[in-house]
Amino acid sequence: MKAMIGYCGLDCERCDAYLATIHDDQALREKTAKLWAELNQAPILPEHINCMGCRADGIKTVFCEHMCAIRRCALQKGVTTCGSCPELGNCQTVGAVIQNNPAAKKNLEGAAQLTDLT
Repeated sequence: MKAMIGYCGLDCERCDAYLATIHDDQALREKTAKLWAELNQAPILPEHINCMGCRADGIKTVFCEHMCAIRRCALQKGVTTCGSCPELGNCQTVGAVIQNNPAAKKNLEGAAQLTDLT
């Protein structure tokens, strides 16, 4: 499994916050902050758009670090991703992500298969 797959199955390497961070792209930070502020009806500023990935060491966005219920749950349960959680099939916490993003669901299924092999 790729290290940059988040607990929810999303690919952090495709996240605008991650891309803005690794490329030090201020224009992308500004664009992402504006979009995320509108989507979340929250005061998200360009300086909040810095992240090295959900499961990676280093800086994370305020949302990922402190507000993401999926990440919090996975850390509490000690799972590598939600794919290795026995409650995945009935989980409402990650359910919306995997329902709306087939790639995330596929990433989690791949993570579960790797867990079964170990």
